[in-house]
Amino acid sequence: VLTNNPTGIRSIMHSLIAEITELNSEHDNDIHTIQYNSQSFSSEMPKNNHFVMFFAPWCGHCNRLAPTWEELAETFNKDESEITIAKVDCTTDTSLCSDQDVTGYPTLKFFKTGESDSVKFRGTRDLASLTAFINEQLGKVQEDSESEPTAPEPVNGLVELTDETFSKHVASGRHFVKFYAPWCGHCQKLAPTWDALAKSLEYDTTVTIAKVDCTVHRTVCNNFDIKGYPTLLWIEDGKKVEKYQGQRTHEDLKAFVTQMLGSEDTESEEKMQEEDNSSPVAVLSGDSFDHGISKGVVFIKFFAPWCGHCKRLAPTWEELGKKFIGNPSVKIVKVDCTLDTSKDLCNEQEVDGFPTLFLYKDGKKIAEYTGSRSLDDMYDFVMKHIQHDEL
Repeated sequence: VLTNNPTGIRSIMHSLIAEITELNSEHDNDIHTIQYNSQSFSSEMPKNNHFVMFFAPWCGHCNRLAPTWEELAETFNKDESEITIAKVDCTTDTSLCSDQDVTGYPTLKFFKTGESDSVKFRGTRDLASLTAFINEQLGKVQEDSESEPTAPEPVNGLVELTDETFSKHVASGRHFVKFYAPWCGHCQKLAPTWDALAKSLEYDTTVTIAKVDCTVHRTVCNNFDIKGYPTLLWIEDGKKVEKYQGQRTHEDLKAFVTQMLGSEDTESEEKMQEEDNSSPVAVLSGDSFDHGISKGVVFIKFFAPWCGHCKRLAPTWEELGKKFIGNPSVKIVKVDCTLDTSKDLCNEQEVDGFPTLFLYKDGKKIAEYTGSRSLDDMYDFVMKHIQHDEL
């Protein structure tokens, strides 16, 4: 309809330009925040520690964060400062953002001088939390000296571990451990659910539910390569077995514990494999992934069998697969992230929750689907990418 209506197209374009111009104003008014492009990013990053916001001018969350980010920059961007507060516009420096694996906006990353790996900020985006995060990364967190470290004590079934007590406690047996920071908003939301999980398992002698404050007990957190909060690890006989990446409801956490303790229905995986033989949904793993996404549009559900949200999505995902049976350029796929052959793959693809839905085109990750999980909405999402290519 629009192709036959040039006036309509011009009207829409003018509206979009006006909207983008209005959104840009939030970032254009910055005085203290330093904006990098691909060239300046490469040259300036080695000179100092950096906290960088990767953003898009049209992103509502980015624009709401902009004043706080500017206030943060006013505090830290001073002469002789140990940290530089910066930003990168991913709509103009797309290759830089792609190199940094930016798949959503805003993405906030801390870069430490001399280290190749960055640390992604996942907490609440207020000034106090951002400042506390910076201080922690710079090693400036004040430790509470009022009490000496003590041996683990159960609190409603929950065990508080320290640098001194951790190794001995997890040396044998099975343990589900929350690594957290008090300033982290997601940690604060999880706290009552984690307490309830521990309470529900306080009489179970086969597993302990524990937590570690990484702002105080840094040694153990460094040893387990903790780079985001909260991180939930399943540890057996002192060794990390699996990182939990599912929904943080009591139901899903309890189902994960049940599965790890071996109480899951042993026939469920076999039944699932039988269903896959006649399913319109393809199954990929770490071994087959690269070949499986190399051509066409591939829409992938990364999931875990114990995840309640994944189970609810499963029948709709099958229906979505049926809609594209006759289209050789589109594949609807699923990846079980709990399989040994797929764990590394899911980490590499930055799957940090279940289900995670990513769309790939000719081997490259194009977008993450975060909309409604209705059949019509997911179908429209795939079709938009197909129609965009045809245009």
